[in-house]
Amino acid sequence: MEWRDQGIVLGVKRHGETSVIAEVMTHGRGRHLGLVRNGRSRSMQPVLQPGNLLELTWRARLDEHLGNFAAEPLSLRAAGLMEHAASLHGVQALAALLRLLPERDPHPHLFDMLNIVLDHLGETSGAGELFIRFELAVLNDLGYGLDLAECAATGTKHDLEYVSPRSGRAVSREAGLPYHDRLFRLPEFLKEGSKKAATRENLGEAFRMTRHFLDRHVYEPRGLEPGTAREGFIRAVLEGLDA
Repeated sequence: MEWRDQGIVLGVKRHGETSVIAEVMTHGRGRHLGLVRNGRSRSMQPVLQPGNLLELTWRARLDEHLGNFAAEPLSLRAAGLMEHAASLHGVQALAALLRLLPERDPHPHLFDMLNIVLDHLGETSGAGELFIRFELAVLNDLGYGLDLAECAATGTKHDLEYVSPRSGRAVSREAGLPYHDRLFRLPEFLKEGSKKAATRENLGEAFRMTRHFLDRHVYEPRGLEPGTAREGFIRAVLEGLDA
């Protein structure tokens, strides 16, 4: 068995004295593991850093085997990701989100989104918004997507102001006003057709909203802890907006 694909490094684990098991997000084959022989060598360590984009060749006798990776660098952006607190935490938080998906389950649009988010993690103004959109995409692929296109109560597509914490559907201003203290505010930057950039206030609301649905549908049912990388990323992004 053999295939070639592009992959983004999510993490590595030591294997034996000189090798590593690399975890990558590939374009056509989803999150995939493979052994990289001599992966701890001086020449390969900089290549196998989280966030780097690689050209991969995977070989194994049978498809269900771990297999071996041969890797060639395409974009070595890991060093740049380590320069900022937001990007350092962000690459770890993105990897944790992708680990919620089944291994070897193709999600090419998430691969494309991941490439874009990683390229902008050092930009405080846009990193938070891109991360939120990535979380929403992962929720959608897990089967728990939010419906922010029309009001759950009236069906209108206009004047959407809230999101129901139960259904994950948008609610119009008029329909939601009596229950506003029990609803999430729909961040302006997530509204259909909006051209407004995310602000500190609505980013904070968006992060609370996506965390609620991740907890409810994914972390709590699976008995998982979300880890600290996401909170570190959020803190760094919001502090950057305050600066």
